[in-house]
Amino acid sequence: MRIQRILQEKEQIEQKSFDLSELKKNIEKYRGKKGNVIPLLQSAMAIYGYLPEIVFETLEEELSISKSQMYGVATFYSQFRLAPVGKHIIKVCHGTACHVQNATALSESIEELLEITDGETTPDGLFTIESVACLGCCSLAPVIMVGNEVYGKLDGNAAVKIINEIKLKEKE
Repeated sequence: MRIQRILQEKEQIEQKSFDLSELKKNIEKYRGKKGNVIPLLQSAMAIYGYLPEIVFETLEEELSISKSQMYGVATFYSQFRLAPVGKHIIKVCHGTACHVQNATALSESIEELLEITDGETTPDGLFTIESVACLGCCSLAPVIMVGNEVYGKLDGNAAVKIINEIKLKEKE
């Protein structure tokens, strides 16, 4: 079932039409320059919010950069995303301090509330959950980060309350 859902989501993403004009401007800017893969992928991320398949196809066609080379770069660096993410990215810290303070309970509570798991995005495109190795806020463990806002010393109920408050603000 999960595989079927992922395939359906991928088909929906691929059916979108993309304006390539801005990407093509950047292609011209970096054409013939050594080390152009990362800046081109970064510019595509800035334009689309992730790297749709059309980006790889266009760069391959325009610059003869192999898809395997681009995918190698895109999957190595965490700054690149291959699928759209939610408006609000919820990062749940699972570093040592947070793990010891039961970060798993935070993840489980958020996943149950949003009915998605780590790495997934809600159907309305509002939230994406990401488990991260460390947010650098060990004294506040366990911690989540939503956008640029850090919330610490949480339990599952407090995390759910934060997410529900964000949902309410979105409805306004």
